[in-house]
Amino acid sequence: MIVCSCNVLSDHDVRAALDHATAPRNAGQVYGCLGCSPQCGRCARTIRRIMDEATAAAACVRCPATATAE
Repeated sequence: MIVCSCNVLSDHDVRAALDHATAPRNAGQVYGCLGCSPQCGRCARTIRRIMDEATAAAACVRCPATATAE
């Protein structure tokens, strides 16, 4: 899905930027990681949602309650 029409960024592009060791902490840093800058800003909210979802998913992976019992 295209998240940013101005820079033609997809949700996959945003998630790939979040997978780096020095993951961006805000939407502005995501743009920088992807080699562009915000234009109209309408996508910032969607980028933030993707970032929040990725953070929540990573937390669930590390959560002891979701670990399988050995």
